[in-house]
Amino acid sequence: MPSRTLTPSALKNSILLFSFLLIIYLFFYYPSLHAPPRLLSSHVVTANPLTRRHLLFSIASSSSSWPRRRSYVRLWYSPNSTRALTFLDRAADSSSAGDPSLPRIVISADTSKFPFTFPKSLRSAVRVARVVKEAVDLTDEKAGVRWFVFGDDDTVFFVDNLVKTLSKYDDDRWFYVGSNSEGYEQNAKHSFGMAFGGGGFAISHSLARVLAGALDSCLMRYAHLYGSDARVFSCLVELGVGLTPEPGFHQLDMRGDMFGMLSAHPLSPLLSLHHLDAIDPIFPNMNRTQALQHLFKAVNVDPARILQQTVCYDQSSQLTVSVAWGFAVQVYEGNQLLPDLLSLQRTFTSWRRGSNVESHFMFNLRDYPRDPCKRPIVFFLESVLSHNNSVQSNYVKHVVGNCARADVVRKIEKIRVFSEKLELDVEEAKLVELQSFSMSSVELPCCVNYKWKGKEILMALKRFPMVGVHFRRKNGLEDVPKDGVKQTPANLKWLQSFSRF
Repeated sequence: MPSRTLTPSALKNSILLFSFLLIIYLFFYYPSLHAPPRLLSSHVVTANPLTRRHLLFSIASSSSSWPRRRSYVRLWYSPNSTRALTFLDRAADSSSAGDPSLPRIVISADTSKFPFTFPKSLRSAVRVARVVKEAVDLTDEKAGVRWFVFGDDDTVFFVDNLVKTLSKYDDDRWFYVGSNSEGYEQNAKHSFGMAFGGGGFAISHSLARVLAGALDSCLMRYAHLYGSDARVFSCLVELGVGLTPEPGFHQLDMRGDMFGMLSAHPLSPLLSLHHLDAIDPIFPNMNRTQALQHLFKAVNVDPARILQQTVCYDQSSQLTVSVAWGFAVQVYEGNQLLPDLLSLQRTFTSWRRGSNVESHFMFNLRDYPRDPCKRPIVFFLESVLSHNNSVQSNYVKHVVGNCARADVVRKIEKIRVFSEKLELDVEEAKLVELQSFSMSSVELPCCVNYKWKGKEILMALKRFPMVGVHFRRKNGLEDVPKDGVKQTPANLKWLQSFSRF
């Protein structure tokens, strides 16, 4: 029989049929091939939840600054739950050697071989930049460190909030997480895309190990830069990694009174505070360390809620109440516009000093009246009480000046805020700005319920946190006790009832 040969047309049809069948097979049996790729910035929930032990903090310090700043580190470091190393240029005084309340001290390696040409600056910037490499080299890959966090000895971290924030990101991918400066000029000078080192930044373990391997050779190219953070940023840029911004990191390139910033914090978890030696104590009648210790009384009870702002309008008394939880409450006469209350009062000055220095900031500002009688009445945190998930924070009036106030405002001596402990899972942490906003200002004016309790008037918001206002009457009746409502079983039951609003 004569052999059959395929014509060009038949061969073409056979190839097309085979290709079609192959596409159908791959489409149905290999769905991952047509699934959309996962972007580098994707937020991923891992099988193993992130904990404090998965973070390694590396603190850049020196033998001269460590003795006077280690009290800041004690505020947030816990040897039982927090991993941390302190890097010094040489051994400091022996008073902190073996102190269990402080991280282990590491003496940095010699950096004299690295060039440094920036005029009128300190070449210690090279040593501090190499802390990234030294921290990674000191950590075994099997130690379970998933994030390397870097900061200065005058940086206070809010560890639980940092854990929740970093849990949004897949640490097996390359992430560089931090924030830039509050000052426009500082960002313009250094970079708008750089994480400022004093505010702290975090690098995922996968990226940190690659960066550590390339860092020394990279540093040879950046002798002309000013700081350590600029060097780390430049080396990350060479690896193709950009900054993932988190507004809770605070470089605090400002001086003086931080009340304006702390009382209108962004609706994002508070992650760090820096430049603590350059700011005033954040609470009256305390030194800096005492004031921060006082703040941590609230942080230790409900870290996710610290400084989160809630605004409420009391229509019956024509009052506006702005709560910065765990810090202060401001009471305004009349109805204040919400956009104004969300902007920062300019209580601070710029980082750079001098009469001809221009200062511009990266956020909205409003004037802070020189006349104290034109300011709201401020109530600072006095104490925090908790029972199960119910929290009561108490705020006491801070009197400045002899001002004529409306009778309803003048009588207020204490404010109590009732709330439930804010517990965010990973999915809620991804939407924390939306979550915080929905809890603070969607329902305006806020509905309030009044409740008499003895000589006190209690006021609770329907959306937590809940506010209770205590009036001290000047009519000869006994004043409200300074320590507030005693925590009797009846009071605890009453407190818990507010959580059901």
